[in-house]
Amino acid sequence: MGRLPRQLSAREMALFCSAGRRLELEPGHAVFHRGEYGRSMFVIVSGRVLLEFAGDLPDKLIGPEEYFGELALFVGNHARSGSALAAEPCVVHALDPGGFETLLQREPLQMAQFMLRSFTYLVASERQLISNYKRRNEDLMRTLDSLRQTRDQLQLARRQVCTDDLTGLCNRRGLYQFLENTTEVRDRSLQFGLLLIDVDHFKQINDRNGHLTGDEVLCAIASEIQAAASATDLPCRLGGDEFALLTQVHDRHDLTAHAMRIVEGVRQLRFAKSAPQLTVSVSVGGNVCRDDDEWSVWYSEADCALYHVKGSGGDGTHVMS
Repeated sequence: MGRLPRQLSAREMALFCSAGRRLELEPGHAVFHRGEYGRSMFVIVSGRVLLEFAGDLPDKLIGPEEYFGELALFVGNHARSGSALAAEPCVVHALDPGGFETLLQREPLQMAQFMLRSFTYLVASERQLISNYKRRNEDLMRTLDSLRQTRDQLQLARRQVCTDDLTGLCNRRGLYQFLENTTEVRDRSLQFGLLLIDVDHFKQINDRNGHLTGDEVLCAIASEIQAAASATDLPCRLGGDEFALLTQVHDRHDLTAHAMRIVEGVRQLRFAKSAPQLTVSVSVGGNVCRDDDEWSVWYSEADCALYHVKGSGGDGTHVMS
């Protein structure tokens, strides 16, 4: 009663020393290292030993009449859960299985009481270890959740930065980012084609029907452009009433078909609640892009084609040859 968990009685100390092998240790000498396999238990006669558990359990500094390493003695060739280092000049006795067996035969009751006390202490230590692992796992899970939330927030922020607030299409910033990574979506059997889409007489639509209806028109046209796009295409709103579709096509005729689909789809739009009499049209200009040219050239040629349609009264398409 009143002894430390690892402290031996005078009787136990005498028995272990009688059956153990005396070792004299210099400061810093390692009795054993974490992960090493061993079979011996150790009893400290003089000096102190530092038990290091690498964060799994608190380190412990133990002294005379205390013991350590008993689990290896009880369960066989056991990997040490920590390291034991001499903190100062020490004298210890190493008790191997043969010596312990001799003590069991000589003093069975005394050894049974020692083993019971030791197992109780080991179970308490294992429970503490499990509790530490559980707490560490919970901390890790919280950290992972925090990282996931941060990642999701960053992805959301990136999408928001590259997305037009009104229509949900890509904006100019998203377009330029897409152009920097075209190799990831490029089909080498196809060519890039660029369509520029401009809403005809959009200022009049706003003036006569109000900006809310104007926003409704822009969103409806954005939906038509999105419907004309494939999974590897990029529909975007460049600003105001100007849209673009960067698509992958076989040739000029394929690009013209995309343009006509957009024009026909917009012609069919109706706004029964906000502007029942309103009809909307768009002008579409485009070109099949040469790989050697930059975006500015692609845009300039498509803009020339768009200007041609606008100059002809709008509500049509022109794809440059």
